[in-house]
Amino acid sequence: MVVNSVHWFRKGLRLHDNPALQEALDGADTVRCVYVLDPWFAGSANVGFNRWRFLLESLEDLDSSLRRLNSRLFVVRGQPTDVFPRLFKEWNVTRLTFEYDSEPYGKERDNAIIKMARNFGVETRVRNSHTLYKLERIIELNNNSPPLSFKRFQALIQRLELPKRPLQTVTAEQMDSCPTPVAANHDELYSVPSLEELGFKTTDQGQAVWKGGETEALQRLHRHVSKEWVGNYWKPRINVCTLMASPSGLSPYLRFGCLSCRTLYYRLRELYMKAYQHTPPPLTLFTQLLWREFFYTAATHNPTFDRMTGNPICMQIPWDKNPEALAKWAEGRTGFPWIDAIMTQLRQEGWIHHLARHAVACFLTRGDLWISWESGMKVFEEMLLDADWSVNAGSWMWLSCSSFFQQFFHCYCPVGFARRIDPSGHYIRKYIPKLKDYPNRYIHEPWKAPESVQRGCNCVVGVDYPMPMVNHAETSRLNIERMKQVYQQFSHYKGLSLLEVVPVIREQTESSVPKSSMSHPSCNDAMASSLCLALSHRKRERPIDLHCSQGCSQPKMQCAGLDRDPNRPLQQ
Repeated sequence: MVVNSVHWFRKGLRLHDNPALQEALDGADTVRCVYVLDPWFAGSANVGFNRWRFLLESLEDLDSSLRRLNSRLFVVRGQPTDVFPRLFKEWNVTRLTFEYDSEPYGKERDNAIIKMARNFGVETRVRNSHTLYKLERIIELNNNSPPLSFKRFQALIQRLELPKRPLQTVTAEQMDSCPTPVAANHDELYSVPSLEELGFKTTDQGQAVWKGGETEALQRLHRHVSKEWVGNYWKPRINVCTLMASPSGLSPYLRFGCLSCRTLYYRLRELYMKAYQHTPPPLTLFTQLLWREFFYTAATHNPTFDRMTGNPICMQIPWDKNPEALAKWAEGRTGFPWIDAIMTQLRQEGWIHHLARHAVACFLTRGDLWISWESGMKVFEEMLLDADWSVNAGSWMWLSCSSFFQQFFHCYCPVGFARRIDPSGHYIRKYIPKLKDYPNRYIHEPWKAPESVQRGCNCVVGVDYPMPMVNHAETSRLNIERMKQVYQQFSHYKGLSLLEVVPVIREQTESSVPKSSMSHPSCNDAMASSLCLALSHRKRERPIDLHCSQGCSQPKMQCAGLDRDPNRPLQQ
């Protein structure tokens, strides 16, 4: 029987460690590698310029790699449900392979394609390689329920075998044994589209800081995984250089599957064992990868994971709706240079450091603006290269104290926190050039500079640069109280004592939130029981300890543990 295989690329845009692609090659007579792209989706989806550029560069790189193996990438325009029936007939397809997608929408889409393929007599083979572990196995070990604390998650994976080792890279010999029929007009029919074709203007966009593709990913992996990295892992230095995009950063490449998480895992493991005399590494060496797995596991059975309403693990918080304030935050017009610099870097480059993510997320939600984490998640979804559905939503729930993390009394100060990391304001000067001439003393608080200094720097606050949109000291105290009331109401609802860990906060000014503004959360029993389980384990688990620092007239918070963030993405 003739076997004509089609491998469907989605994530997993690579030739190394690609089990589904290997299945397509297994005993096949012909193989075509397909990527399905809907041009209409490009104009309607909440995905920004940098993310589309990264994707198209990754597809171009994949096509180049296949060319070297005497094959090509077929970029087919349209919807999968419309495209595949035509391809099955036109190419006489007998086998379809693709990588397993753990997210609810992906599973629904794939089930529909599998059913359709069966009707056409096409065999489907699906293999997991986007995560280290089989998520269903983790859930099974936890009494058929996703673990909602990272501590519990770690305990479960310690009962599992090590992740499967990565497979070899596809070779020319393999491709030669099952050649790809390539027509003379291939580029006319199946080429990677340009950004202009997708409706994007490319003028004034600047050069990409993050170049997409497997080739770039593997070069970065070589720089990332070194003896120096292992030696410095335990004592990472957080400074202004850390905030800049690193030539060894990996998170966007993991998100698009240009780099295999298993390849990274075993590179780290082998390097550690070589450096430490064959001692097996602790789980903490892989913390950055494991947080990714944790959020994938939490989301895989929860189609409402990306929203508050109807989400069984999300605290129902009465957030404010303030489109004007949201726009100022998203566009970097808050009047706080540290926050505005972060959002400017995100918009220009498509990436920001994990501490920067924490700071702007706290500012938008529980810290200052009291705007829903869903709004921030959508902005990140548009602009952040490494944002995907599970990790992005999970991180925003975490940082807004809506789930997973309950120590809402830790609040990032947009002045003091920035001063500790970047006392000279180099980061602010780079991304907010209007403020570049301000002296160090005022660079983080330009509104405090005398008018003569402001005019001398050619930037008058309130004219050339906005005044702070809120009084951080006051609003953060108010919002801590609001969050405390929400948790107190939830605690009363379930008869819990969740606020035992909340310290007494002595405010310098008399302030409170009117009771009328604090409506009872619309909790239900499913949400309450799930969330109780998560919160009961969270007293000692948090993404960072340093949140509020000197320079703010607000409650003193703990200022230790900056370098022990367990949620550090793969960027350094």
